[in-house]
Amino acid sequence: MTGRQRILAMIDGQAVDHLPLMPITMMFAADVAGEKYGTYARDHRVLADAQFRTAEAFGFDYVSAISDPAREVADLGGAVGWFEDQPPAVVESRALLEDKSRLAGLKLPDMTRDGRMRDRIEAVRLLRQKVGDDRVVEGWVEGPCAMAADLRGLNTLMLDFHDDPDFVAQLLDFVVTMETAFAEAQVEAGADVIGVGDAAASLIGPRLYETFIVRRERQLVAAIKAVGARVRLHICGNTRKIVGGMGTLGCDIVDLDFPCPIHEARSAMGPDQVLLGNLDPVRVVRDGTPESIGRELSRCFEEAGSRYIVGAGCEIPRGTPEANLRALADFARSHRT
Repeated sequence: MTGRQRILAMIDGQAVDHLPLMPITMMFAADVAGEKYGTYARDHRVLADAQFRTAEAFGFDYVSAISDPAREVADLGGAVGWFEDQPPAVVESRALLEDKSRLAGLKLPDMTRDGRMRDRIEAVRLLRQKVGDDRVVEGWVEGPCAMAADLRGLNTLMLDFHDDPDFVAQLLDFVVTMETAFAEAQVEAGADVIGVGDAAASLIGPRLYETFIVRRERQLVAAIKAVGARVRLHICGNTRKIVGGMGTLGCDIVDLDFPCPIHEARSAMGPDQVLLGNLDPVRVVRDGTPESIGRELSRCFEEAGSRYIVGAGCEIPRGTPEANLRALADFARSHRT
């Protein structure tokens, strides 16, 4: 099977020759290509080349256009800090919607013009050309809670949930409209899967998650699937209290960061949800050994059952020994459903 066939078969509940391998690499991939991360995040040609080289070197079943959460904010006119060899970051002290009244006049970015969103679309297009049908091509968008936090400021948004729930609802609806359009453009460019990163959702409790976020995440997931792509949900952090809601969204793949035990997610989501993760990226993947990684993956696979994709809880850290990343690949190739 090709990597693309393997991932899609796993999603569809069909037999696979061995477990798919889909670890997130960003700074690690830039280092493989010998590029500064600021250049990786700015130039889709550098990103695509680094992703292709990394997938080839370590036998990944996919490539991804993920780089940082500041693309949409930049094209909306928000403040973004740039660094030579670190990811760009949204400047929370100069949040675009520090004044809530600005939301009423906020326009969707024009993705046909040069900008950071356009650069990701072109990354998807170039990745599709590079891998053909051999590997899955993954696009990426920010989830409703994460993007709302980027636009309003994380700490301020947390107060808004209580102080101005009507504003939060309007902001989240704007985000879903924008991210739907962004996802559709990436699918048109060749993405098989769209990753939805909603890290800030792990910082709110189950009541707020159910009240504000689940419906919007479900709407975004449905819109992506309606144009023929699959959806990978990635919520960093401790999702133990919201994992049941995550399982109702209709996502094809759900990533689990290391604070959320796989057996709890499996119990909450049922037997059919494809799970990915949940190795601690630092203590297990970067600082471990191939032998300890193999033991942890065996635990993950046992708890997840047959509907499992090999990967870490979040990004493979810069500085991870190549032997440790190859241990993930060896496990995937030696285990099947």
